Amino acid sequence: MRNTAAALFAFAAMMGVAQAAPSACEVLQSAVTQSPPGPVFLPSFPREKDGPLYNTAFLYDNAVATIALVGCGDEKDAARIGDAMLVALDHDRYWHDGRLRNGYAAGHAGNPVKLAGWWDRKQNRWVEDRYQVGSDSGNMAWAMLALLALKEAKYRSGAIRIAHWVDTQFDARAPQGFTGGTFGDQPKPELNRWKSTEHNTDLAAAFTQLAGVTKDTHWRDRAKTASAFVAAMWNEKCGCFDAGMAEDSKARNTTLALDAQIWPLLALPQAKPHAAALMETLRRRFGSGGGMAYSAQKDGIWTEGTLQAALLMKLLGKSAQANALMAAAEKNRAPDGWYRASDRKTSTGFDLQTDLKQHRAYFPIPALAPLAWAALAEKNFNPFAASP
Repeated sequence: MRNTAAALFAFAAMMGVAQAAPSACEVLQSAVTQSPPGPVFLPSFPREKDGPLYNTAFLYDNAVATIALVGCGDEKDAARIGDAMLVALDHDRYWHDGRLRNGYAAGHAGNPVKLAGWWDRKQNRWVEDRYQVGSDSGNMAWAMLALLALKEAKYRSGAIRIAHWVDTQFDARAPQGFTGGTFGDQPKPELNRWKSTEHNTDLAAAFTQLAGVTKDTHWRDRAKTASAFVAAMWNEKCGCFDAGMAEDSKARNTTLALDAQIWPLLALPQAKPHAAALMETLRRRFGSGGGMAYSAQKDGIWTEGTLQAALLMKLLGKSAQANALMAAAEKNRAPDGWYRASDRKTSTGFDLQTDLKQHRAYFPIPALAPLAWAALAEKNFNPFAASP
């Protein structure tokens, strides 16, 4: 029945028949089981028909989906995405050093693994997005977390390979931490020399888990370094974590981003003393229409972040706030059971690296990441701890 849950929900909605919505777990499981057999990457924006988002499977989205499926009790389907990551590690068209790409072509992962792209009518040629073919350190951390959630030795080996590549992004400039990774394609992609609070939060959690399963003190030390970087980004004046450090590692990036406030509380015990201040910051600086905005601009409800906040509130025992946030996210649910990325075009405040004249944005279209976070929130499953 799980294969048809979303379809039945959509049909009932179309016919005006009242029917309980399928759980996010059911819709997520259906997305995997309706995919081609074998190792698979799920499309991040399954309804898009053209352009940079068409048939693109972002690594982060698929990593969160993997962990969410584990939280749903569906290790079998989760392993199919994990297997795709292992295929990508072994069968990239150029790299064989432990890095993964930020995005792949959705569907079966074969040899060589396919990268996403689209036919550009203006240029009359096939093009690939320079961000998608690059490798963000934070996305590598999420892939590590996903593979470690699958427990088996082959996935642990994959996580170790990724960790060794991320280790090349270590930056000794104060405050020490890990830089952003790479942007662009082989053979010489650009190096992102900035350091991100979000990325280092992800890496602190991933390295901590890796140290736990390998007993390798090197990864414990790396986890401490990443965690210390996050701690250094605390801004007492605003009661928030700054976004990170600029390219020169001298200027702080004071852009205010929602996930940089929520994720440390989910991932890092060291962040707990800031919980009260962060709760006030979430309410005052990000609250929007009953949900959460991505940035202090409050230009719309960011569904994924709203669900992240709902999970945090659940784990903190704040059930009233959690229920209100879940209800706000539910308003952004599509007829087929997926969740739209936002209720309107929503700016992040960060430059779009492929076009510096624009800011990165979310759009009101069905997306994998909020669906996965909805499943995590349903199950009270912390993706940084891989346990309920």
